[in-house]
Amino acid sequence: MTDELKGRKVAILATDGVEQIEMTEPRKAVEAAGAEAHLISLEPGEIQGFNHLDAGDKFPVDKTAKDASAEDYDGLLIPGGVANSDFLRADPDAVKLARDFMEAGKPVGVICHAGWVLVEAGVVEGRTLTSWPSLQTDIRNAGGKWVDEELVIDAGLFTSRKPNDLPVFCAKAVEEFAEGRHAEQAEKTQQAVSS
Repeated sequence: MTDELKGRKVAILATDGVEQIEMTEPRKAVEAAGAEAHLISLEPGEIQGFNHLDAGDKFPVDKTAKDASAEDYDGLLIPGGVANSDFLRADPDAVKLARDFMEAGKPVGVICHAGWVLVEAGVVEGRTLTSWPSLQTDIRNAGGKWVDEELVIDAGLFTSRKPNDLPVFCAKAVEEFAEGRHAEQAEKTQQAVSS
């Protein structure tokens, strides 16, 4: 265990259908670096993780998106999973929370299908990011530049495509959350939201 993130709090935004490893591995990485991680979801109780199409473990929710605030956290992780990402992008509180982190310039890590949440939040215009390949048209239509790389960093926003990318994604999560706020990210987000 290291202490790079000692005293920092990270929000993990997820719900039923989350791709389990895309939530658990980044969480382990930030907690091993000393951060406190909270699972933020749509409803109180537990969420159901999945390993591809098979039900995985259940995870206790710390707070709902409606009750969470970007001000209380140093960064945000949004794991993927088709159902998880679809449920999140349809929830106004989850979308607002993601937008609030981006507008505050706080580091945001998104993997796989979770890019849908950023598209819905209206914050990808002018940004370069990656995702599961099936999202590339959605990202381009929202004004973003999609690239097929294991890790893309754009002013505090870091994105990856799939579980195989987790080693670099998790390492970047620790690094970005240690760096803290990115003024450039806040500026880019303001431009995207206002256009």
